[in-house]
Amino acid sequence: MNRDIRVQPIEPHHLDALLELCREHAAYEQSDFRENGQVERWKTAFFAERPALYGWVATDAGTPCGFMTVTVDFATWGAEPFAYMDCLYLQESYRGLGIGRVFFERLREFAAAKGCGRVEWQTPPHNELGIGFYRRMGAGSKTKVRFHFYVDGQGVS
Repeated sequence: MNRDIRVQPIEPHHLDALLELCREHAAYEQSDFRENGQVERWKTAFFAERPALYGWVATDAGTPCGFMTVTVDFATWGAEPFAYMDCLYLQESYRGLGIGRVFFERLREFAAAKGCGRVEWQTPPHNELGIGFYRRMGAGSKTKVRFHFYVDGQGVS
């Protein structure tokens, strides 16, 4: 990384840019994006005394160009906490610069600090670039089918 790129914890002033990065991430994954007041809810999720969501942002000379978010969950079978990487996204021009490796370093440090023995995440099967990166980082995969529904009954995307 020869630019002025930093990976740092998400701060309140990053939230509007995070919303735009989430839009881009959804488009990259060929998914729908529902904007419905995320910025306000993120304020509580990220910055509460006991956060529900943890995150880091990559910035280039102060301008956000990528992000990673993580939650801590609890595994029934193993009866132990694990970290779940909910999102990892870099704008196209920032891929291949080593920023993903920096995010993974932060992820590993975070998981260890939270007493998590493992990290899980998912990616669409068409994300060949991401899958290749994850394999280079030493990750394995399991085949599962992911299901979801909206509690308000407003359909499934």
